[in-house]
Parts: sequence; structure tokens; C-alpha cells
Amino acid sequence: MKAYNIFDEERSDLIGTLLYFEKDSSWIIELQQDLDEWTAPLLLTSYVKKHIYTIPRDISLLWVQERIIPSNRQNIQSILDTHHLPKYDERRFLEISSGRCSQDFFYIRKTKEIPSYVKERFKRNLTDCTLCSDYSLLCFFRDDTIRKVQLKDIPDDSGEIAKILRSSALFASAQITPGGYAVTFNNSIDLMAHELYTLGQPVPLQKEDFFSFLRNTILDTAEACELLECSRQNLAYLTRTEQLVPVRKEVRGTLYSKGDILKTRW
Repeated sequence: MKAYNIFDEERSDLIGTLLYFEKDSSWIIELQQDLDEWTAPLLLTSYVKKHIYTIPRDISLLWVQERIIPSNRQNIQSILDTHHLPKYDERRFLEISSGRCSQDFFYIRKTKEIPSYVKERFKRNLTDCTLCSDYSLLCFFRDDTIRKVQLKDIPDDSGEIAKILRSSALFASAQITPGGYAVTFNNSIDLMAHELYTLGQPVPLQKEDFFSFLRNTILDTAEACELLECSRQNLAYLTRTEQLVPVRKEVRGTLYSKGDILKTRW
């Protein structure tokens, strides 16, 4: 991750921090909470009005793109050659221009020190997310809390939640974005971590409790055979005839619930 402070040259003030995640070339803007609609960048005022200061990655990208040479510019190859760049690189162009734009007074400066207010917000970012069968998310946050979020309870003005609820494949595509800022579905629909934190119902467990449960209750094929005192062929027969339903089955191996294994012995 690379970080850049965002300054307002007109007010001689630090207004926020721009974060760049190299893994997926994504951007996140963290604004200072004392900003209002008059002091925030124009593109971001609608979020500030709602007291949202962590800006989604698609809007953060738009802010960056406002401040750099577009990739479809007619003489882009000549510009790349001038700056000794082998290919178009948003981050390098942003650094070259210091993020300046003719329409405002904002600019960026690279920093190695993440501001304390950003570190504090990190605590409500995600570390893990487990999908539940009732179209809910079991969210694990950096502050060691676990919260369960029902997708149907999330405000859906854009209709994107409805798309997820209609498609099991889209729901199953969920993964955490770099930095834990969101759960993304098909890398196109993002649910921000701070929104999930606010809407989620606290679960009275810590992450280690959950992992301890997994370690002590999930068995692989060899462990299941040992507990049942049977061969792999017998275990495969139990699975094929649905006398035993695996927790997860794939080419590389099968996982079973210890409780389900024990029930077959009763």
C-alpha cells in the first residue's frame, strides 16, 4: 500500500489521505472529518453531506482520473516515451503531476506515515467474511468483533442488493477488497466495511473463538476415516448415498463436520 496526503493549497490545509493498493490497482480516499460541503473536493461533497469520510474505491478512482492524463489521449504514446514509461500507469502520472488539476487547488504529496485518524478507521475494516445460507454475511473486523449482516436489511436505492439476492452465483463471488474496505461481489458491487459495521448485529464471539470451532469440528477425509474406523471407500459410499453430507467437497479434498461424523456412529 502507498499513501499520499491530500492538501488544499488555497487554505494551506491537509484535507485527507489517498491510499493506493497495488494488488488490484485500487484507490481509497480518507477525508478529515472536519470537512464540509464547502471545503471538500467537489466530487466528494455528496458523501461529506452524509458524514461519510471513507470514499468508495470507484469514486476515489474518478477523483484520481480527473487529475491525470487520460489513457485514450491521442498522443499518449509520445507522453509515455517522454516520461520513460513502458505502459500507461495511473499512479505514476498522478505522482508526476502531484495530483494537481486546473479546476481546484488540491494536490498530493507522498507520505510514509499513515495519519492517526486513518489508523483508527482501519479498526472497522474487514479481515474476513463468511457467506451464510440465508443471504447474510458473517463479518470479521480488525477490532476483533464479529457482526452478522442480512443483505435484505441494507438500503438498496441502486438496486444492487436485489441483484445479489436474485443470483446465488453473484452472492458466492464475494471477496474482501485490499485493505478490508469492502466486500465486493463479482468485483463490481461493493459493500463498504463501515456500512456493514454499522448495520451488523454483534455476535458474542471473537475471531479466535470461531477459528477454534473450525479447528476442532472440521475434519478432512483421513481424519473422518480414522474417527469412523472405516476405509476411504466406505466413507465415499456414505457420502454418495447422502448418509453423510460433507461441509465442502471439491477435487482437492472433502471436509466433514465432526458432529455429522459422530451421528453416523450413534
